[in-house]
This record gives sequence, structure tokens and C-alpha cells, in this order.
Amino acid sequence: MSRSLAACFAGTFTLRFSTGLTGALLGFYLAHLADLGGVQIDSLVVGFMSAGFYLSELVLATPFGVLSDRIGHHRVMQAGPVFGFAAAVVTGLSRFVVTAAAPLLVPVLTATRALEGTSTAASVPSILGYVAAATAGNEDLRGRSAALFETATLGGLGAGFVVAPKLFEAMGTTAFFLNAVVYVISLLVFRLGVSDPRADVVRTAPHDGGWRRYGHLLGNAEVLLLAPTWIAVNAAIGLWFSQSIFQFARRNDHFPNQLLHRGFDATQITVAAIVIMIIFGAGLFYWGGRFKNLRRSTIILYGVIGGAVVVASCLVINHSEDVPLVVPISAAAVAAAGLFVLAGATPAALGLLADISGRFPDDRGAIMGLYSVFLAIGQIVGSLVGGVAATVRGIDGLLAATLLMLAIALLPLFRLRGLEHLLGPGDA
Repeated sequence: MSRSLAACFAGTFTLRFSTGLTGALLGFYLAHLADLGGVQIDSLVVGFMSAGFYLSELVLATPFGVLSDRIGHHRVMQAGPVFGFAAAVVTGLSRFVVTAAAPLLVPVLTATRALEGTSTAASVPSILGYVAAATAGNEDLRGRSAALFETATLGGLGAGFVVAPKLFEAMGTTAFFLNAVVYVISLLVFRLGVSDPRADVVRTAPHDGGWRRYGHLLGNAEVLLLAPTWIAVNAAIGLWFSQSIFQFARRNDHFPNQLLHRGFDATQITVAAIVIMIIFGAGLFYWGGRFKNLRRSTIILYGVIGGAVVVASCLVINHSEDVPLVVPISAAAVAAAGLFVLAGATPAALGLLADISGRFPDDRGAIMGLYSVFLAIGQIVGSLVGGVAATVRGIDGLLAATLLMLAIALLPLFRLRGLEHLLGPGDA
């Protein structure tokens, strides 16, 4: 693996760490806002704020992807940390809005989530465009790169979730300013560690056609079939990224029969996040190494089934207050196994998209930008549905909504399997 490719993954990790850290810190900030003299925030508002992040990513991922094809992936990927830096600083400064002009707090924080989404929209398509070009024709490298990108992305987000509870406990809103420093580190990694693709053999040539050409790319049959599956999987994941910290960090007496609504402290949430991150990371590496032996769609199918197993196990745990201890312990073990299998869906979907991009070598940034588009749509749906589900039925509602999204993901998957052979193993 080249130094530039390794730097892409390192920069992705630090960038996504900052994104996850801001989001998790915001969850604690909002959960304890009343203690700071602010207004009470409910689950629906949290869901709408999270949706603002992904709406920004959805709208801007395509323009940034097209731009990276025209002026170079290296230039555009450096814009991501700049937007993230601004978002972290403004979020930290919003503490003064609580006391000075409380009604403005929600609009200000929603704007910072949009800035964070812009950061992701700028960085992800350009990074993936570079990675897709650098791994063309090398099945082993593509599998490892897909796993590494997802590990850097989800591992970074997960690490942010792990660090946030104790960091907020120690520093409060000052932690947002520390996070701004991490964004600067990401910028330096991309700036100094990644070579300009225009000077490499993987450079992207300029082309004509503009948005009409991009519309043609969107009409690709494999893209149209991959979209609903990937959107639904991301919606299932987005339910939890948007609501988990907020729900677990406070006691909710509206659902007295749900064990997971009893309220957990920062240490308990941190330990749980570490365990989840380790299991999911191990699954990413395992399934990323199976690209030679298993079809991408098969790995996605296994992942969806694994997700359903996680939901069933968590339902048992959530209602295990009056049952023998062996029952929730066994359910937790089964959930861990399901999570390990679920992890394979993300690198497999990314591998499929990279395979599709091989048919359009001059539009890799635009094609790989679809990763952000599908992810953003899924996360918006998950954030909004999660807010409603959590308000109506708490953790049980989140679990039921997750199962629904996974069921939707299965619908186009079998048709996609029928077309997968047209792409071949990687790029020619």
C-alpha cells in the first residue's frame, strides 16, 4: 500500500473522529442543556438536528464529487477539515447563546450540523475517488482498502463516541474547541501526506458533459439497485448514531418497563462504546478480506441477517429485568455475533460502488460521491424515523424501526445479485 493511500485512511480516521466527537458531545450538551440554564430539548429536535447534518451532505456530495474529478481529488479533500473546524468552533461558542439569546440556540446548532455535513460532503467523494483509482485492477488491495476506509470511518466515529462522555464530563463545552484542533491535524495529514493525483499514474482526466453526464451515471442499473439497499442499511445505523447517546445518557420514566431507559453514566456508555467498536472493527477486517471468495451481495445479505439478530437480542436485553441473569448475558453474546456479521455490509457495498466506478474512470469522484448521497439519505431517514420512534416507544421503538429498515434493504438485493456478474471482480 502506498504512502498516499495510507495517509488517506489516516486522515479519514482523524476527520471522522472529529465528526463523531462533535456529534456525541452535542448529545451530552443537549441532554444536560436544562442544567446549563437552557431550554428542554426532546428527541424530535435531536432527530431534526441530526437530519440537518445529512441533508447538507446529501445536497453537496454530488457537486464536490464532480469538482474533485475536474480539479483533483487532493485539492477537494482538504476542504473537509476546514468546514469541520468552523463547525466545532461555532458549536463551542454556542454556550454563550444559552444565556444571551436562548431561542436562537437550536437554529445555531442546526447550522453547525450543516457545516459538519459540508465537511463530510467535501472529503468523502474525493477520498473515495482517489482510493477507487488507486486500487483499480487489484482485488486484494480493493478489499483491504474498502475495509480500511470503513474501519477509519466507523472506527473514527466510534472513537469519538468513546472519548466524548468522559471528555464532556471533564471539560464541558470547552471540549468543542479541543476538537477543532483535531480538524487541523486532519488538514495537515491530507495536505502533507497525500500526493496530488494529477502527478500520479492514477490521475483523473477532465471531461465534458457536466450535469447531463452525471444524470447518465445515476441511471446505471447497478447504481439504481444498490441505492435502496445501501440507503436502508444506513437508515438502520443512523437511527442509533442520532439517538443512542441522548437516550442512554438520561433516565426516561415514560418507559419504566424498558431496562435500557434507566439512565447510564459516562463510564458505562464509554465501556459499551469501546466493546461495540472492537467487535464492529473486527468484522470490517474479516469481511473485507473475503472479497475474493464471496460475492459482495452475499456479504451484504449476511450483514442484514446479522442486524436482525442484533435487534432480537437487544429486545431481550431491554426486557430482562425480572429474568435470570444468564438470559441477558446470552442475549448480549448473540448480539455481539450479529454485530460482527452486520459489519460486513458496509465494505461490501463500498466495494460494489468501486467496481461500478471502474466502468467510468473519468468520473470516479462523481460515482464514489454516491456513497455520501446514499449514506446521507439513509441517515436523514434514520434520524427522523428514530426521533419519532424514540418518542413513541423509546428503545423498543428504535429497535422496531431498525428491523423495518433492514427488511426494506432485502427487497432489491436479490435483483442486484443477478447483475453483479456484469461488473466482474474489480476493474479491468
